[in-house]
Amino acid sequence: MLLAIHALAHWLWRHRIPLLPRLLTLFNRVVFAAQVPPGTRIGKGTRLNYSGLGTVIHARAVIGRRVEIGPGVVIGGRSKIYEVPVIEDDVHIGVGAKVLGPVRVGRGAEIGANAVVLHDVPPGAVVVGIPARILKMRSDERLAAVKEDAVKEIDVA
Repeated sequence: MLLAIHALAHWLWRHRIPLLPRLLTLFNRVVFAAQVPPGTRIGKGTRLNYSGLGTVIHARAVIGRRVEIGPGVVIGGRSKIYEVPVIEDDVHIGVGAKVLGPVRVGRGAEIGANAVVLHDVPPGAVVVGIPARILKMRSDERLAAVKEDAVKEIDVA
């Protein structure tokens, strides 16, 4: 529901309708306790678990397709740095994780619960900790399976 309201707010924002996107964003904030500004680009198939409870996403952040975001996640900027995170397709972000600053999270990466990501995450990596560090890399076979599933999903749709 939250993402459907965001999609409508984003469409209105792109078409320069002034007040309604802000009201829809305010509605999301009050009802779902989630801050997802209308300027945020979110890909199809992305899920905010538990209705995005406590989730905060920066207005300029870019989130790819089929991303799963746990509750309490922050995807935002850092002081005096203009760039914000870019989350590629098929990423899983665990509960309470923070992705901050000019970082790119590669396709198929997994971010552990409460991790604080301050640097780029390569495709297929599993990162944990404060600050986040690579725990392991997915094998090429598993990463290829993620890509193959994405292609099958696109063909069906």
